[in-house]
Amino acid sequence: MDNLLEKFLKYLKAERNYSEETLRAYKNDLNQFGEYLFDREKIDNFLKVNSQMVRNFVGYLLKYGYDKRTVCRKLSAVKSFYRFLKEIKLVEKNPATIIKSPRLERKLPGFLTESQIREVLELTPPKEISYRDKAILELFYAAGLRVKELVNLKISDVDFENRILKVKGKGEKERIVPFGSYALKAIKEYLEKRKDNSPYLFVSKFKRKLSNRQIQKIVKKYLSKLKNPPATNPHVLRHTFATHLLDRGVDLRAVQELLGHSSLQTTQIYTHLTIGQLKEIYKKTHPRARLN
Repeated sequence: MDNLLEKFLKYLKAERNYSEETLRAYKNDLNQFGEYLFDREKIDNFLKVNSQMVRNFVGYLLKYGYDKRTVCRKLSAVKSFYRFLKEIKLVEKNPATIIKSPRLERKLPGFLTESQIREVLELTPPKEISYRDKAILELFYAAGLRVKELVNLKISDVDFENRILKVKGKGEKERIVPFGSYALKAIKEYLEKRKDNSPYLFVSKFKRKLSNRQIQKIVKKYLSKLKNPPATNPHVLRHTFATHLLDRGVDLRAVQELLGHSSLQTTQIYTHLTIGQLKEIYKKTHPRARLN
């Protein structure tokens, strides 16, 4: 079993250019599937799996309290694995193809209002916020970056003159993202205070590249000060970036490019409107919304 799994992981790394983090997730999910097969189905060979066994695995995960989103991810890993085995002619058909993922409720992403984001970004360094943290928050909102993208940014990725970033996104895909003058000012002020030779744009007090966890703690520290924030993680700043652009009439495809989404469908979740906005639009546009 291990040999097939290693072969699949090598394929994902070499052919699909997946990150180490994604590869670890695939490995963990498929190891769990292998353990389930051995313990519950009494087989020790991935090639002997049938559709009923995959269906049983999904049922087992749901029974033992895994949330639906996690179950969907694990089933997706199994489907991808057998798609690969079919391509290299080790199985005739993919036993996971006919297994449906659990139905997920469509959750609209939380986002900050313009007054909330203004409250956070108007903190003044060095008294209310450090120069580094100010630059991090400004850049998250200015460019809609994922945590990992911000963590991996190098100073050489920043074109200060033209205010654009060279960002390496999911699957190591590069994209160009513009950012505004407020973020530029914050980054310059931060770099002027730095006295180290690290190539990374944001570093810890020990002059090492920041981790995802450290970034999450920094963002949480400031967003927690807001009254009723929808969330306190870095992703809420990405949601806020997308929502505010769309609210101001930016084309959905342009937002897709800026966010680095491979599918327009992923970006469409940001096209939500608040009930208040919907009522206002209805009042202004529907011929019989109000009595004359």
